[in-house]
Amino acid sequence: MYLIFDTETTGLPRNYNAPITDTDNWPRCIQIAWQLHDEMGRMVEHQDYLVRPEGFNIPYDAERIHGISTELAAEQGISFDEMLAKFNEVLNKAKFIVGQNVGFDVNIMGCEFHRFGIANRMAEMPVLDTCTEITAQLLQLPGGRGGKFKLPTLTELHGYLFGVPFNEAHNATADVEATTRCFLELIKREVFKKEELLVDAEYFPRFREINPALIEGVGLKHINLKAASDEIRKRLQKAEGGGVSKQELAENKQELAAATFVHLHNHTQFSVLQSTISIPALVKAAASQKMPAVAMTDHANMMGAFHFVNAVLNHNKAAEAKNAEFFVCDDHLNRTAKDNGYQMVLLAKNKKGYHNLAKMSSIAYTKGFYYVPRIDRNVIEQYKDDIIVLSGNLSGEISNKLLNMGENQAEEALVWWKEKFGADFYVEVMRHDQEDENRVNTSLISLARKHDIKLVATNNTYYINKKDANAHDILLCVKDGEKQATPIGRGRGYRYGLPNQEYYFKSGDEMKALFADLPEAILNIQEIV
Repeated sequence: MYLIFDTETTGLPRNYNAPITDTDNWPRCIQIAWQLHDEMGRMVEHQDYLVRPEGFNIPYDAERIHGISTELAAEQGISFDEMLAKFNEVLNKAKFIVGQNVGFDVNIMGCEFHRFGIANRMAEMPVLDTCTEITAQLLQLPGGRGGKFKLPTLTELHGYLFGVPFNEAHNATADVEATTRCFLELIKREVFKKEELLVDAEYFPRFREINPALIEGVGLKHINLKAASDEIRKRLQKAEGGGVSKQELAENKQELAAATFVHLHNHTQFSVLQSTISIPALVKAAASQKMPAVAMTDHANMMGAFHFVNAVLNHNKAAEAKNAEFFVCDDHLNRTAKDNGYQMVLLAKNKKGYHNLAKMSSIAYTKGFYYVPRIDRNVIEQYKDDIIVLSGNLSGEISNKLLNMGENQAEEALVWWKEKFGADFYVEVMRHDQEDENRVNTSLISLARKHDIKLVATNNTYYINKKDANAHDILLCVKDGEKQATPIGRGRGYRYGLPNQEYYFKSGDEMKALFADLPEAILNIQEIV
């Protein structure tokens, strides 16, 4: 029998070649679906389960793909013990494991079996994959590695075989139904050979006799997982109530009226081809807003430091803060795998701190450069004196782990930074009107309060005025050799770009209005400057 299955997970592994015993590497299964078919393609059974998260949550970036929220899985999911028992039972009925790029799903489930110490047959079962060089040759789509044809996605394979698109990808039930349909059609067309299927030459005529028409789906009902997650979240939010009252907001605004805001996260022309801000323009903007200081946080370098100090002294109306946004990876000397690390903002408290920043920047370029200039935690520990650390934007370690791994890993990272820097570690809160950022901020604020870490309000600034957003977008296209007409997004056919026009040098009043419900994030800036 053929067991066609698919999983949805909490994310992607950092290393696809890691063994299934590396439980920190492989993400968790939060949905599994399968169909069991006999050798003539007749369905014997089908199942679909959400899996209840136990000791972890589902990161936002994973939820954004498949729509399964932690709340939905917790409310409607079954336990891992029950899911693994049911899957093991169906494995024992099957002869083949089948799937689209099924090696990933085999590793996911193999790791889950390993976590729970459950014996299973997966490692010894033959595997049939619908995503191979053979199906790539069948579709002949350009863009593969080394001049080869690219491996087809499930949507592409389905469209080729049946002439209609498949639009419900990343719901395990829908994916399994589409994969099953493609797999059986490939058998019918003898794309899979008798040696792979362990059958004789008479098998294919018999299969076509029983399945004379195009293979059809079995017509399963697929739940809209995103809509279900949104419904649960709205219900929970309504039950919780909360929020800041109008009276509290009015009191907060009154408290903030006399506070001075300072931008602590600004990129200049020395973040090469990533910012349109010249150093004189940055100083002028800060002075025009009557800000007593301004920070320069270019990507991994201090090249603009002299120009920055000179511009500030010439203007004589603002104090400077010499800083950098470093790429902090696991091992800055390791060049066997690409690891651009996390973007963390380091600020100099004084001259000694500035010298330590300069040393780290030098190490990043002379010893750690691999795609980008990098340092690691060991380097930071060596040169951490007189340094203030901000947690960074969505590419910072804590925020990135909240998006891609989960709260447990993010909290571990936050604790490390607090242990090393104490009161000199601050959690950045940014509000660029993005859903992913809003979701991260909720967890960031909660973790900061749990561990008694102060918050600071920042804006990730890449251009001075809002009207400069288009010019900045053109600059990013120049950097990456892209056309501006190419849509912004991830993956093939998309390009990098900022998600909106909120990355400008906002006025102090604008920032105070954005953080009226969180006045401490504005007030805490005074400690830094």
